[in-house]
Amino acid sequence: MSPRTVLVTGDGSAVIAAATALHSARHGRRTLLLAADDPHRTVDDLLGTRLTTGPTPCADRLTACRIDEQAALHDALDGFGARLAPVLDLIGAEPLDAEELTPLPGTRQLALLRALRTADAEVVVVAAPPPADLLATLALPEQLDRYLARLLPEQRQAARALRPLLAAVAGVPMPADWLFEARATASAALADARAVIEAPGTSVRLAVDADGHGPGELRGILAGLALHGRRLDAVVAHRALPPAAASSPDPWLAGRAARQAERLAALAAELDGVPLLAAPWPEVALEEIGDRLYAAGEPAPGRAPEPWVEDRLAADGLLVWHLALPGADRAGLELVRRGDELVVGTGAYRRLLPLPSALRRCTVSGAGLAGGVLSVRFAPDPALWPARG
Repeated sequence: MSPRTVLVTGDGSAVIAAATALHSARHGRRTLLLAADDPHRTVDDLLGTRLTTGPTPCADRLTACRIDEQAALHDALDGFGARLAPVLDLIGAEPLDAEELTPLPGTRQLALLRALRTADAEVVVVAAPPPADLLATLALPEQLDRYLARLLPEQRQAARALRPLLAAVAGVPMPADWLFEARATASAALADARAVIEAPGTSVRLAVDADGHGPGELRGILAGLALHGRRLDAVVAHRALPPAAASSPDPWLAGRAARQAERLAALAAELDGVPLLAAPWPEVALEEIGDRLYAAGEPAPGRAPEPWVEDRLAADGLLVWHLALPGADRAGLELVRRGDELVVGTGAYRRLLPLPSALRRCTVSGAGLAGGVLSVRFAPDPALWPARG
């Protein structure tokens, strides 16, 4: 069974992740806390210990560790040195020593995916990167799998016996076996990562600053998550003042509490049923933060609805493809038909979505965004659609 995985992102994610992990462990679940984006070692300070890349016991049933990009890069390249050596010799290049290797763009995302697929716990809580970086990480397995399928399709591997003949006919060498073996290894790793991040028990929890997070920023995050088939399980307002502060005799404190209440009410109006929780300020012990946040129980994981097709052929001769995009802005929407796929973008987020077989035999006749749902109208192509008797 896949573990329950909670990816905590946003302002104050380290505090909320640590409090969530400790609360889980105190309720009898074997819990692992991963510090994935913590350059200042905030999680270390919160737990009162120095974390390493190996699981460090922090409390009963709670271990924690840091995600090390350098170690992940070495592991990813381990085993390829011997295979690359002949190629490097051919071009007169020397291989890099392990000490020379430094993390490259994208290795942080790969390190997090590797940690998720190898985690051994009932509950995994991640102090995750900011929302945009986290979404890029969650989208990476699907994107890389697509690239592998295009660059090294499986049917080429199936023609292994014909490769010497094809090389002679084409006059160029065909890919070596080790390249296809590496492709198979990478595909298996990507499948394992997708199995974790797409599991029913995996969810994203957003931490926001109770004083500074606006509805516009929240809408962008909601739309990006929905585009990739996900929704928040909760929003946690970090450093929230208690309700009694609104009636404080101190005018500055009362004014701040009133502004916070207005801001949180505006955020709640955008959430469409997603719970809004409040983490207290001044900050108290992690145990108390967890108890207050989850007094009514842990938020349940949830997924955004999959795209669906509405049959309106009888009424107006159309099929309508719908995709829930709560928070999406019409001005920031991108929509392109590309063969049997739709390229959908909202703000900084973009995804290629395959069309159902019936829609592949149709032409796009229009689209609209209303009520947080993108609707694309398809008209049957007479040249491809079977004629009705």
